[in-house]
Amino acid sequence: MMQPASSKSTLSYFTWAFIVTAIGLLLGGVLGWNMTGTLGGMATIFFICAVLAVLEISLSFDNAIVNANKLKEMTPLWQHRFLTWGIVIAVFGMRIVFPLAIVAIAAWINPWEALKLAAAEPEQYARIMQDAHLPIAAFGGTFLMMVGLTYFFNHEKDVHWIGFLEKRMANFATIKGVEIAFVLILILIFHTLLDGADASTFLHAAVYGLLTFLLVEVLAGMLDASQQTMNAAAQGGFGAFLYLEVLDASFSFDGVIGAFALTQNLFVIAIGLGIGAMYVRSMTIMLVEKGTLAHYRYLEHGAFYAILILSVIMYVQTLMHIPEVITGLGGAALIGVSLWSSIRYNRRNADTHEPAHEEPGDRVKA
Repeated sequence: MMQPASSKSTLSYFTWAFIVTAIGLLLGGVLGWNMTGTLGGMATIFFICAVLAVLEISLSFDNAIVNANKLKEMTPLWQHRFLTWGIVIAVFGMRIVFPLAIVAIAAWINPWEALKLAAAEPEQYARIMQDAHLPIAAFGGTFLMMVGLTYFFNHEKDVHWIGFLEKRMANFATIKGVEIAFVLILILIFHTLLDGADASTFLHAAVYGLLTFLLVEVLAGMLDASQQTMNAAAQGGFGAFLYLEVLDASFSFDGVIGAFALTQNLFVIAIGLGIGAMYVRSMTIMLVEKGTLAHYRYLEHGAFYAILILSVIMYVQTLMHIPEVITGLGGAALIGVSLWSSIRYNRRNADTHEPAHEEPGDRVKA
């Protein structure tokens, strides 16, 4: 049974994000003072935290839309768990634990040593993170590409934004495994463009990314199917929860690596990206509760196109550097155009007095 869209004001959804912003920027200023002992140094760290927050929001806006799309299919219990536990995992897991784990694995040291390295030798820490960029980009790019292609290669999909392209993809979806074949071909192409050890590293990481997506899909289906046969309400939705956590991790790869272009300090990165993650969470809740996706029929399309572009950029980054501003602005521009197209559609069809596109569960309150 669907619930009515929330009547809360838009700003009210961002209350906690504003609070975390104030606390985070204050911590950034204190950290800057402790690091430099000067007002100039404090202002610099303060500014970097703010820039990182904006970077995270611009890179992850499409993540909020995809999260909202998946959340509407989850039980209210698991919606709440994702929006509470999930944000803890997103902020502390991907913005702190993940970089430490990468350095620990790459340098063959324990996590505590990696943390001390980040605090005492940030330049060495940043160098190790940058050296690990190729397998991270291959893994994350492959996972995100499968997410995007699975959305478009769907024979049941009947709402199309770029019709001549999406209709053909929907038709090809009747061929089992077509999106997997497409990704494998692209993996082989980039494998041939790389040399030596880099080629082997890319191939293995990309294949692991593909396998991870397939395993998460299978596990999600098995766990969520049990909701129909078991009375344990907590079981239903765990598969979707797991899927969203892996998806969030894939989105975070680019932001975490890109953050090192602005600062080599792990703690500054954690503050800046953590602030951005809170805004992404707030946007996700707003999209679910206000039924935004139901009223802007092409918004999801723009988000999934942005995911596909991000995945290709991550692949290309294994060959050359692409500024993070291009990655963030490209996705934001696509979502903006899809929103504009949705508004135009709504205006043309205003006389029908019906939502632009609505599926069961679109307005489930988180």
